[in-house]
Amino acid sequence: MSTPEADQVLLTTADGGRLEFPCARGTSVLEAAAEAGATLPASCRQGTCGSCHASVTDGAYELGAYSEQALPADERARGDVLLCRTFPCGPLTATLPYEQSRILHGAIPVRTAVVTALEPVAQDTVRLELRLDGEPDCQFDPGQFMELQAPDDEAKRAYSLAGTGNWEGRLEFYVRLREGGRFSSYLADRARPGDRLTVHGPQGAFGLRETGLRPRWFVAGGTGLAPLLAMVRRMAEWQDPQPARLFLGVNEPQDVFGVRELAAVAEELPGFRYDVCVWKPAPGWSGPTGTPADLFAAALPGLGGVAPDVYVCGPPPLVDAVLRAALLGGVPPAQVHRERFLAG
Repeated sequence: MSTPEADQVLLTTADGGRLEFPCARGTSVLEAAAEAGATLPASCRQGTCGSCHASVTDGAYELGAYSEQALPADERARGDVLLCRTFPCGPLTATLPYEQSRILHGAIPVRTAVVTALEPVAQDTVRLELRLDGEPDCQFDPGQFMELQAPDDEAKRAYSLAGTGNWEGRLEFYVRLREGGRFSSYLADRARPGDRLTVHGPQGAFGLRETGLRPRWFVAGGTGLAPLLAMVRRMAEWQDPQPARLFLGVNEPQDVFGVRELAAVAEELPGFRYDVCVWKPAPGWSGPTGTPADLFAAALPGLGGVAPDVYVCGPPPLVDAVLRAALLGGVPPAQVHRERFLAG
């Protein structure tokens, strides 16, 4: 029950689930939900990643400082918010862009995992494979992420899972090594097979939606391929009937990775095709050039009026370009599902 110092919050999920709890003045909606025993999808919790995106439908609130890349001005203007930066000023209702199954009732699982593989797959990109310590049950939804903690380091970094749920405790990631990054420096300089990491999760609301037989199109920038690869791998495992197409873009030919894995999906999943493009081609590159948003926009007219469900993951400029192309191509906004990632 709300008190004079607290406001009642009502959140509704995409599948009609309801979550009600009091939110004390000066407490964010994300924090208040956690205090009520519900862990909502989030990552940075500082207004920079956009993982806790929601839409306010009624009520007054204040927004704390946030990155406009995580919440663009046009989205804020129509009532979209980041729950980690949303402070109610009275009763508040909002809708969540995910189903109630993505809300954890309790703490985020924290486990240890052993490094089983670490290999370069492209310029500045490595494939990291972990195996959970003593826990073979490793179930998660494609599109979710884990927060990883290097040995003897308090910092956590979020990375999307590239594989699918399994009973072997296997976790697979693609990591872009960023100069000066704490986890990147660990991977580049000190990491060895046998190291034990702390993993937090699975977490996140990005994932496949069940919408019938509409085509599914995937647009990835760089390591944004990871969650989308997990999705098409799941489609292959389940032999989903929807036609599927994936567009992957990187900066230079030496940045290309994941082709072998995509080819394996294409062998298993009828109706799946993929294209890889390079923004800055070099002599010898014979594939498409430009950005994956360009390829996506050019391909839309060939669908014959059947708008696909679109899943896009990558840096904010790519996500924004895909959203614009989808709008111009007649794809309803509700059919575009995205995950922006920011350098951290």
